[in-house]
Amino acid sequence: MLLLGIDVSTTGVKALLIDENGGFVGSATSSLRLSTPQPLWSEQNPLDWWEGARRSIREVMKNSGVKGDKIRAIGLTGQMHGLVLLDAKGDVLRPAILWNDQRTGPQCDEIRRRLGKRRLIQITGNDALTGFTAPKILWVQQEEPQIWAEAQHILLPKGYIRYRLTGEMAMDRAGGSGTLLFNLKSRNWSEEVLETLDIPQEMVPQTYEGPDITGWITEEAAKDTGLRTGTPVVGGGGDQAAQAVGVGAVQPGIIALTLGTSGVVFATTERPLVEPEGRLHAFCHAVPGRWHFMGVMLSAAGSLQWHRDVLARDMSFDDLVMETNEVPPGSEGLLFLPYLTGERTPYPDPLARGAWVGLTVRHTRAHLTRSVLEGVAFGIKDSFQLIRESGLGQIEQVRISGGGAKSPLWRQIMADVLGVSLATVNTTEGAAFGAAILAGVGIGQFDSVPEACETMIKVTGLTEPVESRSPTYEEFYARYRALYPILAPEFEAIAATVN
Repeated sequence: MLLLGIDVSTTGVKALLIDENGGFVGSATSSLRLSTPQPLWSEQNPLDWWEGARRSIREVMKNSGVKGDKIRAIGLTGQMHGLVLLDAKGDVLRPAILWNDQRTGPQCDEIRRRLGKRRLIQITGNDALTGFTAPKILWVQQEEPQIWAEAQHILLPKGYIRYRLTGEMAMDRAGGSGTLLFNLKSRNWSEEVLETLDIPQEMVPQTYEGPDITGWITEEAAKDTGLRTGTPVVGGGGDQAAQAVGVGAVQPGIIALTLGTSGVVFATTERPLVEPEGRLHAFCHAVPGRWHFMGVMLSAAGSLQWHRDVLARDMSFDDLVMETNEVPPGSEGLLFLPYLTGERTPYPDPLARGAWVGLTVRHTRAHLTRSVLEGVAFGIKDSFQLIRESGLGQIEQVRISGGGAKSPLWRQIMADVLGVSLATVNTTEGAAFGAAILAGVGIGQFDSVPEACETMIKVTGLTEPVESRSPTYEEFYARYRALYPILAPEFEAIAATVN
């Protein structure tokens, strides 16, 4: 028996096959293109997602020697917050507006004005940010009224793939809670928010928990993909919720830390906790009856990527990082602010900028590199501090994954800065693996998501913090924290000058 996870990310559509024990069978990814037709805009054509999904499904089955009748169930995951608008016939009305689109600042202000910021956070668990779906809807209402007049259905990116596979309009609750249209406590649409934003209830689809079956493969989709007609498709979850399932962060006390292009701290909660100022995202988990806090920094491993590409293009990441072995903690007074693409947690500021502070003639490329690694760790610590202050309780284990987590030295810096033990696990396939696990639970292979994770996911290594480094990092973290408030007005002035 095989399970299929499909991940619709910003850069590609991945199809992953695993067996009933979580063993890797095969994967295939089809690349996607990003469109930026105007400054601050970020869009993709949903038809490209479907073509990518169709191609990846066929490729993974062909390369693995698997026929459609061997696949028992399918789970979906992918990029959150994107706006897909369909007409009454189910046709796409305009390119999807993506999570990283920044055009909707005025609409965020309007949402706060209509609902009040505190009421908005109380209902949805979140402040209005440009990444979320609701301000994108207001933008279409105001800037493309002819499109809005034709719109009948609102979906997320993976929801469009679900529609093409099953013919059903549906949304998982983890993804739905990231639209800014959900009542976090009831785990469903907020009638108050929908009414206040002039969004008809009939435009939003029925919602489901992550393992719930939402539909079955149609004959037409079976012809397109090679899958078996009638194969069930479960709700799945947003990319970070599915990633958390994929590393086993499904119980309170186990934190998922993803060190990818962006950095994500994901903390499961037993009840719908809210950070009063909305500095943390508060969403439904893909696990029924669970919620989560999430802190996001926009340039984590992406900061190291930029640093390497600009200053050491001919070096491997391993060699570049190894140079820092002789540099002491604190990089001899050099601090790096990793706000290269703005920031989200704890500063929801698209105008924030990166900076090195404290440069002297003593500093070498190795110092610059180590300061980048430490600066990212300080940024991740910001999220940990907020989570601890928001009533989470005891942190028992932090499970780290993502490209940056492959570096032993960076894991050690992260453990030293955070003051926690970091665990690696046996799964490296991320969100698609989590989606496949949810599919297995949906067809009764396991009684619950935690049971499935306990069976399939094992800790493979631990990185313990070195206690003697703690005072140094606490001192430099305090200096790091002092920099953004001082520099924020200059970041805004620089942005106004450049624009």
